[in-house]
Amino acid sequence: MSTTTHPNFNNETEGLEVAKAFAGQIRGKTILVTGVNLKGIGFTTAEAFIMHASQSPARVIIASRTPSKIEESIDALKSKFPGVDYRPLKLDLSSQKAIRTAAAELLSWTDVPTIDIVVNSAGIMNLPERTINDEGIEMTFATNHIGHFLFTSLIMPKLIKASESNPKGATRIVNVSSGSPTVVKSIRWSDPNFEETNKDLPTVEQPNYDVHRMWGMKDPENLSYLPLEAYNQSKVANVLFSVGANKRLYEKYGILSLTVHPGVIPTELARTVPPNMREAIDGMLEKKVFTFRSLGAGSSTSLVAALDPKLGMPETRDGKENHGVFLIDCQVSDKATPLAVSSEEAEKLWQRSEELVKESFAW
Repeated sequence: MSTTTHPNFNNETEGLEVAKAFAGQIRGKTILVTGVNLKGIGFTTAEAFIMHASQSPARVIIASRTPSKIEESIDALKSKFPGVDYRPLKLDLSSQKAIRTAAAELLSWTDVPTIDIVVNSAGIMNLPERTINDEGIEMTFATNHIGHFLFTSLIMPKLIKASESNPKGATRIVNVSSGSPTVVKSIRWSDPNFEETNKDLPTVEQPNYDVHRMWGMKDPENLSYLPLEAYNQSKVANVLFSVGANKRLYEKYGILSLTVHPGVIPTELARTVPPNMREAIDGMLEKKVFTFRSLGAGSSTSLVAALDPKLGMPETRDGKENHGVFLIDCQVSDKATPLAVSSEEAEKLWQRSEELVKESFAW
């Protein structure tokens, strides 16, 4: 059964508290975090891993698209914790060519033979206009899902090597999602690039219109591209990536993948939010539909997913598949919609993802 060690951890728990509780799971490990910048939860996640000298990891790989942000982050961490080996890695998740370059660089590091924990924390949100990347994929999906799918798959040899000496389930891939899996009915299989009017899609693939109206969109039924829906799609894919990865990696290698909703945090992720959505967000905050949490609390569920030894292979419970793959507020959650945790959907996404990156992975 997949459960947590500390049922008292919740939405207010700080990442540093989680890291302290699982000090033994961190010591001597090699940890990779994507999307690290001083103003985001990628940074507080990396910081929590190295906060206590007694639990210090052997090295932390700081991956980000922008070299200056990598340098700022490493300088800030090194000033407090100089005893850790920090490795910068430029990683642009929107470009498959750039991803392959970054993965090849990491694989070439002979003095880094293993990676014990990967936290896929990078992401983009609310691009105001529909954008297609060089590979012909909608940009949000390309970055938030395909980018992490390809990068993690390419560096898998180092995770497999780590798993040879780790207890089963201790080598982990954590995908940082959002609350989207709790409201999205299905992946938009028939129209991934948002070319069709929403009301013309198969019923199960249509957006949750009430959610989009709540977030300030008018007449979403008659639109094609909805910035929030593009984000939602990519975040459901994060969960299904974990489901698919577990099928391929857990029994054979003991590598466990979990997905988390970090909570709602005021970060640079929201820098492109349009005025109508900003007004809607302010209204929801006033009505306490949700509350913002600190950057430290925003990293806590990722740290539980990365470190808690009680968490294990997701299972079917009460007729719902993959219970335990999705965490909210530092605890296992059953709030994801059925198709967001469906093994069949995960297999369909895995096949689609391999087609989009033009490579099949077998380990």
